[in-house]
Amino acid sequence: MRESLSDKWFHGLNAVILALAGLSCLLPIVHVISVSLSDSGAVMAGKVSIWPIDVSFESYKLLLQGTNIVRSFLNSIEITLVGTCLNMLFTVMAAYPLSRKYFIGRRFFSLAIVFTMMFNAGLIPNFILIKTLGLLDSYGALWLPGLVSAWNLLVLRSFFESIPEELVEAARIDGCNEWLLIFRIFLPLSLPVLAALSLFYGVAHWNSFFNVLIYINDAQKFNLSVLVQNMIQSQQLLQEMNSQGAMMDNQLQQITPETIRAAGIVVMVTPMLLVYPLLQKYFVKGMLIGSVKG
Repeated sequence: MRESLSDKWFHGLNAVILALAGLSCLLPIVHVISVSLSDSGAVMAGKVSIWPIDVSFESYKLLLQGTNIVRSFLNSIEITLVGTCLNMLFTVMAAYPLSRKYFIGRRFFSLAIVFTMMFNAGLIPNFILIKTLGLLDSYGALWLPGLVSAWNLLVLRSFFESIPEELVEAARIDGCNEWLLIFRIFLPLSLPVLAALSLFYGVAHWNSFFNVLIYINDAQKFNLSVLVQNMIQSQQLLQEMNSQGAMMDNQLQQITPETIRAAGIVVMVTPMLLVYPLLQKYFVKGMLIGSVKG
């Protein structure tokens, strides 16, 4: 069908608006990367905008030698991988029975889950619960409270309900029990929505900050989010480098806190920037399939 002149103007205007929106999201990231790679003098003079000036990797070198960023990076990986696996396991185990009409109490449990989306106990009761369970200063305190997201559970349940019942009946005739139905029928058909939910859970764990501050006291267990936040708010980073003797005084004077903080932000956001493009097609398809019931 041939587009009219008004349609061409409409699509062109949409393209311009989306391009501007994309640039507004991209330019801050590019600026932070440029600051982390630029000479400290240029950063202090305010000359760095989009392109780095006098490219230098000294800020990353100082970051690796003078802080616990490697330990924090490994902690973030552990929190994200283990937490996401637990989230997906329990989300699938909860969504499957709730999607079956013959499950006794299906309506009651569904309403109870929706109730948690509107009301919660609050910070102090949650802290008392975690302390009573003996999970303080352990990653279990990060994984247990958000073990299942009510929204993600409802999305996955909706997708399971959209799978044709004739396919399930055919599998039962072939001898499939409930476990075989999950692993041979439902999960293979649910890869797009599972990838999308895994991305949701993974990003939440990777960016976890508030819960780490509340439940984790051991600095060796801090993740990247807490480390970078400490770098942004205080001079703790330079003090640690001075106490550890990571660099000589004359070298420290050549590096500004801004470049080191920018380097820390780049290290924190890079893994998610690399993972998201790989899961983008599953993300879009999974959200569309899981939220629209045919």
